[in-house]
Amino acid sequence: MGRCRVPGDGTHSTCQNAEQKMNCLCRTAVLSTVFGLVAVTAQAADLPTTVAVPEAVKTLKKNLSTLKSHVVGRPDPPLPYVVEPIYPKLSLDNPMFVMLQPGSTRLLFIDRGGKRLCRTSDDPATGKYEVLHTSDGIQYSLCTHPNFLKNGLIYLGGDRKSKTPSGKECTVIELTLDPRKGFAVVDGAERVILSWDSNGHNGAAIGFGHDGMLYVTSGDGTSDSDTNVTGQKMDLLLAKVLRIDVDKPDKGKTYSVPVDNPFVGMKGVRPETWAFGLRNPWRLSVDPLTGDIWVGNNGQDLWEQIYRVRKGDNFGWSVYEGSHPFYLQRKLGPAPHVKPTFEHPHSEARSMTGGVVYTAKTFKDLYGAYIYGDYSTGKIWAGKMDGDKVAWHKEIADTTLQLVGFGHDADGNMLLVDYRKPATFYALRRAPVATSPRRKFPRQLSHTGLFESVKGHRVHSALIPYRVNSPLWSDGAHKQRYIALAVSQDKEGRPVVQKINTGNATRGWSFPDGTVVVKSFGLNVVRRANDRPMRGARRWVETRLLHRQQGEWVGYSYRWNDEQTDAVLVNSDGKDQAFDVLGDDGAVRELTWHYPSRSECMVCHSRAAEYVLGLSTVQMNRDHAHGGVAVNQLSLLAELGVSSVATAEELKARYKRQLEDAGANADAVKRGLAEYKPEVPSGHMLAGRLLTKGALVDPYVVGESLELRVRSYLHANCAQCHVAAGGGNAQIELNFSTPIAKAKLVDVKPLHGGFKLKNPRLVVPGAPERSVLLKRLEIRGRGQMPQLATMLADRRAVSLVEEWIKSLSSQKPGEAK
Repeated sequence: MGRCRVPGDGTHSTCQNAEQKMNCLCRTAVLSTVFGLVAVTAQAADLPTTVAVPEAVKTLKKNLSTLKSHVVGRPDPPLPYVVEPIYPKLSLDNPMFVMLQPGSTRLLFIDRGGKRLCRTSDDPATGKYEVLHTSDGIQYSLCTHPNFLKNGLIYLGGDRKSKTPSGKECTVIELTLDPRKGFAVVDGAERVILSWDSNGHNGAAIGFGHDGMLYVTSGDGTSDSDTNVTGQKMDLLLAKVLRIDVDKPDKGKTYSVPVDNPFVGMKGVRPETWAFGLRNPWRLSVDPLTGDIWVGNNGQDLWEQIYRVRKGDNFGWSVYEGSHPFYLQRKLGPAPHVKPTFEHPHSEARSMTGGVVYTAKTFKDLYGAYIYGDYSTGKIWAGKMDGDKVAWHKEIADTTLQLVGFGHDADGNMLLVDYRKPATFYALRRAPVATSPRRKFPRQLSHTGLFESVKGHRVHSALIPYRVNSPLWSDGAHKQRYIALAVSQDKEGRPVVQKINTGNATRGWSFPDGTVVVKSFGLNVVRRANDRPMRGARRWVETRLLHRQQGEWVGYSYRWNDEQTDAVLVNSDGKDQAFDVLGDDGAVRELTWHYPSRSECMVCHSRAAEYVLGLSTVQMNRDHAHGGVAVNQLSLLAELGVSSVATAEELKARYKRQLEDAGANADAVKRGLAEYKPEVPSGHMLAGRLLTKGALVDPYVVGESLELRVRSYLHANCAQCHVAAGGGNAQIELNFSTPIAKAKLVDVKPLHGGFKLKNPRLVVPGAPERSVLLKRLEIRGRGQMPQLATMLADRRAVSLVEEWIKSLSSQKPGEAK
C-alpha cells in the first residue's frame, strides 16, 4: 500500500478493504460513524501516514555493513600529552579554580560556578569534601597568604552586585582559617580588602609574589571594544595588574601601596598600578621558581594573549589587541606598548585561560615551562623562557575540556579544571606509545573509502544521505550531506553496524567512534575566457569530514581540484581561495572561500552544541527522498536498525490531530484514542514530519510564523555559541527550545558594542534600525554574525529578521504572528 491520502470525495484511494480502513490513520468513515462528524477536513487529510519501505532503503540497509572507511588516525604528528580524570569520585558542579592547601594534601577549590569555596579530605581520591564558604556573587580565584600556616589567611577574587554606578563591583575578600582548629573557618572574620566598579571583563585573579605583595588583575569593566575607553586610563583601577601590601596597611585602610610601584607619585595615576592595558585577564599565577608573574588575557576580535608581566608594562589595550593595531586613534598611556609573550589567532584559540609553571619532576621536558590552555578549543600549550627570549613554545595536548584553570596537587600532578556539570579534575599524562604501526591518514578524498568515485561525487553506497530543516548559511553554497556509520566486528569477525543515540532533541546526537559525517560544498563558479566571464557552472569546492575517534570529534577539510577529479586535505591552519561566482541576481562577484582550520571547525562544532550541528532531532525531523519516495529521516534510521522511533505514539498523535481537525470535542477525542489501536502495516515506515518530535522549519519558506522561522534560523546559525556554556559572555539563549520571551534578546542592552546605533538594544520591537542583532547579520567584517565561515551576508535572513522585528511592535515577545 502506498501513502494513504484522502481525495476530494473523502474516500481513500489506496485502502483496499475494511481492515486497511480500520488500521489506516486517516479513517474518514470511522470518524464519521463513531463521532458523527461530517468529514475529515482537507488539512487533516493531508497529514502524511506510512509508505511502503522503498527498494532504495532496503538496498541501503544491506550496504551499511560494507563500508570500510580509511579515515583513521590523525594527519598530524601525535601530541605528546593527553588528559585523564584523576579523582573520578570527586564529582563537582561547574568547578572554577583549584589549588593545594599549603602544608597538606588537601585541595581548595571553587565550584558551583563560583558560588562556594570547598576543601577535600586528606585524600582527594575519596571524593569527600566540605564547604567552607558560600557567596552571593561569583568568586573566580583564590590564593593563600605566604604565612598561611601561621595566620590561616585566604583571599578570594570575584564580583558581586553593588550600589556602584554599573551595579556591580569586583572584590578581593579576606577569610581566616584557624590553624589551631584544623584550619576551620573563623566566623565573622570576612572582610573586603579591595573593590572597584566593574560590569564585565572583571579579572579579579589574585596571587602573592615572592616579594610578599598581593597582585590583582582587573579588566576594562565593559564587555566589548573597551566601550568606556578604560584600557589606557590611569586614574581608575580598571584594565590593570595591581600590586598592594596587605601586611602593612595604611592607617584606617586594608592595604598600603608599595613605594616601589612604578607610577607612585605620578599625577592622575592610581599608585596601585603595576602594569596596565589589559582587556579581560583570566588567571594570574606566580612562577614558584623565578617569581615571574604570568597573566592570560582574552582578546577581542582576532587574538588571544599570554603575558609575562614586568614592572610598568603597558599591554596596549585598546590601542592594540595583543601585537596588532585595534584603535590607533586612541592614546597610549604613560608607557610604550609591550607585545605578548605568547599570542594565538582565533583560528587556534578563542578564550584564553592562563596557566601555571610546571615544577614537578614527572615530565622533565616540561620542567620550568608555563602551561596554559583555551576554554573554547580545549587545546593546551607550553612555553619556556630563556631569559627574556622564548626558548620554545608548542601545543602539547588537544582535549575536549572547557578549561578554566590549572593547579597542582601534593603529588605534583598538574590539575586541569573542566567547567562542566558534572565534572572532576583532570591530570596531564604522557600520551601512550602506539603499539602498532601508525596508519596513514588519507590526504586525498579518493583515499578515504567514502566515495565510489570522487569524480562525479558518487559516494559509497553505505553512506546515508540527509537534509536539515534549517540549513547553516554558507555564502549561498549548495550542499550535500551524508552519514558514514561506524562498522565494527563481532566475535566471529562479521561486520556490525554501530547504533546511534538520537535522544537529544535540539543538540547533537551521540555517535560511536569511527563515525564520519560528510558535507560537500558547491558554488556556481564562473569560468573565464580571454579574461571575460562566461556562464557559471556548479562545481565542488570543498568536502568536510567530521570524524569521531577515541571519544573526540575532529574536523578536516578537503579542497577540490579544478578538474573536479579529487580533493586534497587542507593543512591544519586552513586556507583561503578566491572564486568568481554567479549570484542569484545574475551578477558576478569575487568570493573568498575560507577552508577552516582544524581549530575553527571545533569552535562551531562545540561542546555546547554536542559537536554535530545538523544531526539533531529538530533538524532531522523531515522527509528525504530515497528512490523517489519521501520517508521521514528519523523513521529511516529506525528502519536501518541504528536507532528507534516510538511509532505507536506517533500514529496516536496523528490520529488525535485528525480528530481535532475534524471538529471532535474533547470527550470524543478521548473516546477515539481509547479505542484506537495504532498499527503500521508490515513493510511500511513513517513519512512526513513526526508530531511527537520537535522540528525546525525552513526559514526561507513563507508559510510558518515569522517567529518560528526566525527561531529556526538563529538556532541553526547562532545557537552553537549562544547557549549556556557556549563560551563568551553574551547572555542570549538562542537554542530552539528557549522561547523568545526567555532568550534575553528583546529590549536587552548589548554587551558587545552598539555600532553607533541610537539607543541600541539587541532587538527593539518595531525598530530594526536600533536592533544590534539585525546589524550583525547585515555587516561582514568585524562584529559580523555568524562570526566564522562566511564572507557574504545572508540577505534573505536579513529581510526575514527585519520583518520579524517590525512585527514585534504590536505584540509581546513570544506571541506568534
